[in-house]
Amino acid sequence: MGAGRPGKTEALVFDMDGLLFDSERVVQRTWNMAGEELGAGQVGEQIVHTLGMNLKSRTEFFRRVYGPDFPMDIFSEKTRKYYRQIEEAEGVPLKPGVREILQYGKQNGYKMAVATSSRREHSTYMLKKGGIYTFFDEFMFGDMVENAKPDPEIYLKACRMLGTAPERSMALEDSPNGIRSATAAGMRAVMVPDLVQPDGELEKIAFRICKDLREVIEILEEQRAYP
Repeated sequence: MGAGRPGKTEALVFDMDGLLFDSERVVQRTWNMAGEELGAGQVGEQIVHTLGMNLKSRTEFFRRVYGPDFPMDIFSEKTRKYYRQIEEAEGVPLKPGVREILQYGKQNGYKMAVATSSRREHSTYMLKKGGIYTFFDEFMFGDMVENAKPDPEIYLKACRMLGTAPERSMALEDSPNGIRSATAAGMRAVMVPDLVQPDGELEKIAFRICKDLREVIEILEEQRAYP
């Protein structure tokens, strides 16, 4: 794993899908449903290649894979409809340790932000529906940046909004592209894997790899123990 950088963490910047919410598998289901309906087959199997991408970069990816005429607008409309149906029928639960780390962050004075590749409308709905929106000081959504993860833009802007230096900020991510993005921004990038497990490259560049967000609290406690 990546070597620890000196100094304590001042800010926590969270990815959303697959980290705060157990939503990646729901998204995968909706992509398969929409793909079958459009005659493109099991499109959801492509999700592991698109984690961390925003709508612009996903559109470019789908048109490379399925051809330049892939109807992304129709596909997106159908996946949003299916997502809401599943969310209303089954719910999309928080991942283990979410409430604990957010409460810990507030109680101990950490600045906190969301940096997600998902759109503002969807993200705001999910964060409010999940009852965690008010924990965060700032938000960076996928439709607020030009370049998607693994580009560092979203994390650099999140740190700027929080008023913290990247090297004194911790990014919490589940995806390889997210870890690459945060590392390129100069942050402490902690991976909590979801659909994709870390390979050798990620083990080298990640600050730490944790099984859930409760382990991240242990890291922050370790840092607080030293002057």
